[in-house]
Amino acid sequence: MGLTLTEKIIKEHLVSGILKAGEEIGIGIDQTLTQDATGTMACLQLEAIGVDRVKTEISVSYVDHNMLQTDFKNMDDHRYLQSVAARFGIYFSRPGNGICHQVHLERFGIPGKTLIGSDSHTPTNGGMGMLAIGSGGVDVAVAMAGGPFYLKMPEVVGVELSGKLNDFCSAKDVILTLLKTETVKGGIGKVYEYFGSGVMTLTVPERATITNMGAELGATTSIFPSDEATREFLRVQNREKSWKPVSADSGAVYSRVIKINLNDIVPMAARPHMPDNVVPVHEIEGIKADQIAIGSCTNSSINDLAVAADILEGNIIAPGVSLGVSPGSRQALMTATDLGITSVLIASGARILESACGPCIGMGFAPSSGAVSVRTFNRNFTGRSGTKDAGIYLVSPETAAATALKGVLTDPRSLGSFPRRDLSSKIIVNDAMIIKPPEDGSGTEIVRGPNIKPVPEGKILENHFKAQIILKAGDNITTDDIMPAGAEILPFRSNIPEISKYVFSAIDPEFYKKAIALRKSVIIGGENYGQGSSREHAALAPMYLGVRAVIAKSFARIHRANLVNFGILPLTFRDRDDYNDIKPGDVIEFGTLKESLKAGKPVSVSIAGGSGEKKKIIVLECNVADRFIDILLSGGLLNYTRKHSIK
Repeated sequence: MGLTLTEKIIKEHLVSGILKAGEEIGIGIDQTLTQDATGTMACLQLEAIGVDRVKTEISVSYVDHNMLQTDFKNMDDHRYLQSVAARFGIYFSRPGNGICHQVHLERFGIPGKTLIGSDSHTPTNGGMGMLAIGSGGVDVAVAMAGGPFYLKMPEVVGVELSGKLNDFCSAKDVILTLLKTETVKGGIGKVYEYFGSGVMTLTVPERATITNMGAELGATTSIFPSDEATREFLRVQNREKSWKPVSADSGAVYSRVIKINLNDIVPMAARPHMPDNVVPVHEIEGIKADQIAIGSCTNSSINDLAVAADILEGNIIAPGVSLGVSPGSRQALMTATDLGITSVLIASGARILESACGPCIGMGFAPSSGAVSVRTFNRNFTGRSGTKDAGIYLVSPETAAATALKGVLTDPRSLGSFPRRDLSSKIIVNDAMIIKPPEDGSGTEIVRGPNIKPVPEGKILENHFKAQIILKAGDNITTDDIMPAGAEILPFRSNIPEISKYVFSAIDPEFYKKAIALRKSVIIGGENYGQGSSREHAALAPMYLGVRAVIAKSFARIHRANLVNFGILPLTFRDRDDYNDIKPGDVIEFGTLKESLKAGKPVSVSIAGGSGEKKKIIVLECNVADRFIDILLSGGLLNYTRKHSIK
């Protein structure tokens, strides 16, 4: 029996565990990436661990999120990150060099290697045959310090591609089609591994678009083989020596196989407010669009920019439409400028934005109130754009450009025949904005601004305690719901006391005041609690406010790990109907907690109504590995790491 590509890479990097789906494994990590919104805290955690230099083959610190410099805070973070990079041996990608996932794909990714990043879209690099996984920042800090990365061995789902995409149909439409059938929680505990004759028809950036949005499936990661197309991509990047072919064995066995004929793919759109709310564009044509945004880590390669320019060339965008374009990297921007693509876009009425995440995380270019914004991004959660009542549609660059031209949501196939150009061979490689670390950084002074505060310590788990239910949430609560992004909030990512004031602010504006008053509380959640971004602040800030446990029907992978990493108990209902019997204000009492966790037994708790109702006993599960139990009992991963030497 042959191995899948996922299994082969894991086997080569296996530190502990066995290749059995659902079992905990530890894998060695070759590369890490961080970005400034999560990287500042990850670097503070690296400092707290106490190593002299990173132990990975390559670690890269990117600045691409907090780019608005309305005051000192973001720039102070950038100076801190640059000094930490020099001190500990980390490459530093300066502001303006581009979005971490695209730049890493271009300049650092290597087929067959392992990569973890403190951003949920790290699987982008699966497009070149890497096992690339998003995680919390503290996991990245531990990996930089030489520790393994632990996760449950994923189930490997095969996606067999055949045929070839038709004109005006793109890789974005492929992943939107998969999201329609698999949903945002269908990939939990799974890797989607692509194979088949259709793979060779896709360029590496197209494959990366698919693996990037695989994060919206809730998947551990997604991966393509490394083949001659990968080799050509690396040759253009002057990195052909990094290429090697990697693929599944001929007799590889998948848990199941999804078959997609690329000939059948049509332009698709994800409607507000979830990436799996997908329909063919032709079914919803005619919706008036107010804003168009092209770019993000999903669709901002040179070919994505070129196809938009080709559609718009010689025309002006429709009246009432605002168009913003965010090139994914400085490389893509320089090439687009050299080839005249930028001029065409500007002539059509587009605004060229920074090579950064920008509008995708509500960091500028927010839509007007009640607007319809059509974007080539990966998420359309409520309020993520920076405008709470805007309706966000996720589409391909072809659909976005056609919509900008017509002023209403438009199936680009209505524009006639269209040959798509491949301009990847024209790329201008220039690494002037990447700073290589010195051989010895021990004498480097670390620069700290006044907004950079120490990492809060996790609290040692108590054996017996009472706490009030502070919030009861529904299904598919995102990390944006828990810890919002945006230009107002993101600058406080390195200041937990300040950013904690915004926890659940969009759902319950009084959450912070309640948490401060209670000092100890519990949150109730529905299905897929904590989906979306990897931001560990959605666990770190609630921990700071005294949240001791989250009880949910199910958890998203990264968020559950983040809760454990900061000493918050992630518990699930044994009987899901118990969810219906709990309300905010109820008091939950835990007893013999440590004994239950150590023995791997269910946790029995009593629930009492705030107005003196009779107590009810409910049974909860803590479905995490033994090592996670030890982390919880230690009060979080930092405390645990200090107690255990990294091997």
